[in-house]
Amino acid sequence: MIFKAVGDGKPYPEHRLSSGDWARIPPRQVRLDQLISTKRELDLQSLLAKDSTFYGDLFPHVVQWKGDLYLEDGLHRALRAALHQRQVLHARVLDLDAIDLGSS
Repeated sequence: MIFKAVGDGKPYPEHRLSSGDWARIPPRQVRLDQLISTKRELDLQSLLAKDSTFYGDLFPHVVQWKGDLYLEDGLHRALRAALHQRQVLHARVLDLDAIDLGSS
């Protein structure tokens, strides 16, 4: 199994981070088998494209909520890492467990 689970949507509260906000989060290593995907489907063209990260962040976006890690963006990058038999990838992790969303 590549991921811990495959979900359908985002079970965590809306965080409203912009791409600039995500860019300020330093990447860290995350184990693929600890991730829960928030998407059930993948566009194979995105997976196979050589320039798939050209217009986006180089690092997947992961949201930590209630102790679980949800892969919000970067499914094709995570699958590409798995196809190369890597068990970890570098991702930006937003820890919602440490943030009080009610005060923003």
